[in-house]
Amino acid sequence: MRGDREVYTPQVVVNGSVHVIGSDRAGIESAIDTTEKADGVMSVPVTMTRLGKQLNVSVAASRKGPAVMHGEVWICSISNSVPIAIGRGENSGREITYHNVVRNLLKLGDWDGSSGSWTVPLENISHQGIDAAVVYVQDGSGDKPGPMLGAAYTPLH
Repeated sequence: MRGDREVYTPQVVVNGSVHVIGSDRAGIESAIDTTEKADGVMSVPVTMTRLGKQLNVSVAASRKGPAVMHGEVWICSISNSVPIAIGRGENSGREITYHNVVRNLLKLGDWDGSSGSWTVPLENISHQGIDAAVVYVQDGSGDKPGPMLGAAYTPLH
């Protein structure tokens, strides 16, 4: 969506539309404030509950009504912390711990602005080292993503 096709470390993409250097706390907070004011950003309620060996995901209808908004619903498997040995560069020889690492990404379905729900077996997303799950609704498509419309997080332990 940003059009620059640039990825760098540490990079933070805020609400699917603005990127900031990950160590720039003030820049991140400013980007959150700015993007939260954009039309539709984080305006769609999303819930996720664990029931036995499955997760139940619900996405509410858009306040603008069905067929006005469109997007995709995705679920991510998250590892809370992953220590990594750095082999090259300015941090060579050090160990750095990455937090909230996405280990798996699974598309649940398309969203057309009306309410929807999905059931996800835990075996599809939870394996060794997975601590939590995140579900998000993003405007657009995987090929041309837009702003984040809603999200939910739940621990798996």
